[in-house]
Amino acid sequence: MIRRQTNKPVTGEMSNFTQINPNAAGIDIGSAEHWVCVPPDRTQQNVRKFSCFTPDLIEMASWLLECRVDTIAMESTGVYWISAFQILEERGIEVKLVNAHHVKTVPGRKSDVLDCQWLQQLHTYGLLSGSFRPDDQICVLRSYIRHRDNLIKSSSAHILRMQKALIQMNLQLNKVISDITGVTGMTIIRAIVAGERNPQVLAELKNSRIKSSTADIAKALTGDYRAEHIFVLKQELQLYDIYQGQIASCDVEIDRYLASFCPMENNPPPDPPKRGNRKPRGHEPTFNLRNHLYRISGVDFTQIPGFDVLTVQTLLSEVGLDATRFPTVKHFCSWLGLCPGSRITGGKVKSSHTRQVVNRAANAFRLAAQSLSRSQSALGAFYRRLRARLGAPGANTAAAHKLARIFYHLWSTKTAYADAGADYYEQKYRQRIVSKLEKTAESFGFELVAKTPQLD
Repeated sequence: MIRRQTNKPVTGEMSNFTQINPNAAGIDIGSAEHWVCVPPDRTQQNVRKFSCFTPDLIEMASWLLECRVDTIAMESTGVYWISAFQILEERGIEVKLVNAHHVKTVPGRKSDVLDCQWLQQLHTYGLLSGSFRPDDQICVLRSYIRHRDNLIKSSSAHILRMQKALIQMNLQLNKVISDITGVTGMTIIRAIVAGERNPQVLAELKNSRIKSSTADIAKALTGDYRAEHIFVLKQELQLYDIYQGQIASCDVEIDRYLASFCPMENNPPPDPPKRGNRKPRGHEPTFNLRNHLYRISGVDFTQIPGFDVLTVQTLLSEVGLDATRFPTVKHFCSWLGLCPGSRITGGKVKSSHTRQVVNRAANAFRLAAQSLSRSQSALGAFYRRLRARLGAPGANTAAAHKLARIFYHLWSTKTAYADAGADYYEQKYRQRIVSKLEKTAESFGFELVAKTPQLD
């Protein structure tokens, strides 16, 4: 039996609920067409189809305003929603982008026409929550930074191909220097591409900070210089240089755009923390990014152990500058997917694992947590103790959760971070253990007595 698809609204028991958003609309976003549903009493045909072209999107916004719609829930995959979202938001309409995985239609009734009606009905009764999106100024910065990350990832592919070409010629350069894209590595590779084949001459190009001897480097650069592999090495080097130029251009644009932000703090940031012989992170920008971040946020987040300027840049571009978007630190950690889950059924806890989310800010917190393994700070001692008990994955998640809570506190209160030190954490941990032992001994009718040191 063939059923004819109609524009009849989806009805059910929810019609008896209180309408939270009486002026709500639902939009099912597609790559070529968008289906829009407004309340049935606003127009004779409350479900319409609009094309994806900009004039059609403007017509869609005008039609929604004529129907007295002030809030919209839209469902989309990919990036097809961005243009419609921005046009509707510019017209003063509240737009909520809902997760397509969370919105389920009635089983057996799946179509674009019914999807937009289902969205409109759910949004009318206040049953949908929108995805987090920072303000437009932060969205622009986020686009620049995400593009910069993509350029870095693309350039890394050419580094691997240069490495492969060297290995195919049995030039074991990676065995004698730690990074082939450093000063020594790039100098030697450019000399090879220029036609130099003498291993001794190539080894003399090393930087004075390289620990490997000139003889070892010359031995590693003795190989089979085949023409086809040299050609591949040359082209990959050219492509790598192109991407480095694009990254530099992107840094100039980010520097210019960060300067346009209204400052929250005009004073220079405090002195950076001393963290041993930490090498600068690869692809750090040439401009003073730390000053920019402190000026627009009012907090020097780099004082937190594990945080560098690129980590802070990623976090602020993903979560924005307004901490009030998250009512509490628990809401913030839940959005990141770093807090323990709560899956309880029948009075039994089935799982407390963290939710699996795709979140760039959460990834930044996890990477910062991994760098705490050798940090001589309270957070470093916390990470190492958890790693001994839970293993590295569990310690990374727990430390990332703790970093997120610290970040939220500084973000919302605009206060400075003060590290108590690893010794302070160890003492506090010892006090907790002793207190627990005293309570356990007391419950069994014993008394815990400290051992008196014996004199020689």
